[in-house]
Parts: sequence; structure tokens; C-alpha cells
Amino acid sequence: MLFATAPCFSCLAPVRRAPYNRNVSRPVTQSPLVPQIVTGQFAESPSYSVWRPHGTKDYLLILTVDGGGRFGHVGGDVPAAPGDLVIVLPGTPHDYATARGAAVWQIVWAHFLPRPEWNEWIAAIPEAAPGIVRLQLGAEGVSCDAVQAALEAMNTYANGGGLRGTAFAMNALEAALLHADAANPATANRVRFDERVLLAMERLGGARLADTASLSELADAVCLSPSRLSHLFKAQTGFTPAQFQERERLRRARELLTLTNRSIGAIAEEVGFASPFYFSLRFKKHTGQSP
Repeated sequence: MLFATAPCFSCLAPVRRAPYNRNVSRPVTQSPLVPQIVTGQFAESPSYSVWRPHGTKDYLLILTVDGGGRFGHVGGDVPAAPGDLVIVLPGTPHDYATARGAAVWQIVWAHFLPRPEWNEWIAAIPEAAPGIVRLQLGAEGVSCDAVQAALEAMNTYANGGGLRGTAFAMNALEAALLHADAANPATANRVRFDERVLLAMERLGGARLADTASLSELADAVCLSPSRLSHLFKAQTGFTPAQFQERERLRRARELLTLTNRSIGAIAEEVGFASPFYFSLRFKKHTGQSP
């Protein structure tokens, strides 16, 4: 999943709809230090606001439980009503607050670094504005109770001081994202992959991302002939196995470039490229930018 870093609002020409002050003199909210997950559950007052003009290196999830909030962007605001699950992607300027006229904004939130398999679920959430996705769980009778319960458990685990609290919190957040994905209307339109294709995808990504396997070796592992695997894989993913693995390597590389301070050489080696030079060539071809 590729992210475009949104520009600082203070560097842009004024927009017609600007109900909140976004000039450079506004106090900047400090970003939390996020080793893996930081959470909270608050009932914010009408004066609550956050301003991070350069965003953060982590993901920010906010579920509105009661009242209302809003997330500012260059073209206006994304409202947040009860049942709205909003995720702000890395590098996106944070300009959010209690909605004008609302007495309270009750939220459960998490700054987190996602597990690799979560990216598909986050990517399926409808984009409300550049760098901001929103799933309206309260709309059309879709309940958000399971999502809220999982997020409240996440917050309890993260801040309870118990043994393996962070691990339990991450598992609870994963449960919340799974419940949200199951409620996401876009989920029903996804391709249902053949189990053998899914297994091949797993062997080409995740912990084995840096491994280089031939088509024959991959076909043997999933009990198909190379030609049958190639046909099924291309039909269901739109990519050949080699193209899929390169795409996954570049996706992971972009995450590491965004979220860590590792060198280009170290990242190239970790994701399976033979040299930093070749990695840079492929990265620029796919993204239009050098690493």
C-alpha cells in the first residue's frame, strides 16, 4: 500500500472553506513515541484540538463513540459521528478536533505500527480525504459494538500494566480491524482466492519476503504444476508470482522508509533485493521517486 505524504497546510494557498485556523503560529501537538502501540479512551471537551502539520510515522485510529469530531484536510473537513472509524495514514497532517457545536467527542484511539496482514484491511476502507480513511459502522444498521468492545479491550490491555499487555493489545486491535473488515461493504466485492494461490502469496511475502524461489519450487510447495499455478495466480491477482513478490517487497520497503531510520542498503537487503542500486531502480520505476 503506497502513501503520498500530504503537504503542510501552511504551505498551501488559502482554501475557501477554512473554519479552523491552520496557520503556522498554531501550537503544534507533539507526536507520541510509538514502539508498537499507544492507546487511550477519552471524552474530549468542545475546546479539544490536535495539530501536527507533518503527521507522524505511525497510523492513528479513532472510533467515535459519542458526540462528534472532525478531521481537517486541504479541501475542508471529514466529520466523525458515533460509529465512524477513522484511520489517519502515516505522513498525513493531523488537524482534528471536537466538532463545532458538539458538547463532547468521546473516542477510543490508538497510534500503532500495523502487522503486515493488516494492510489489506486498512486499504479496503473507503478514502474520505487524502491520507484519511473512514468506515461508517453506524450507517445502514451496521453495528459497531464488536469493534468498540475490541478497542476498549485493547486500551485496557495497553494501559493495564499486565504481563504481555502490548501483545494482548495488538491482538485486540487486530480483532477490531477484523470486525471492521467484516462489516466493510467493500469486502463482499473482493476476489475469493483459491487456497493454493493464497498459500503461494504467503510464501512470496511476510517472513519469506527476502527468499527467492523459482516458479517450479513454488508450484511444488502448493501442489500445482508451474503452468497451472501461473494461470491461477495471474487470473486471481493480476500479477505473475514474480511481479507480486516485487510489489510486496517494494510495499514493505516503503513502510520501512517511512517508519524507520534504516539505511537504503539495509532495507534493500531485508526485503530481498540483490543490491541497493537495483532496489533504487525498481523503487523509482514503481513509485516515480527515489528511495
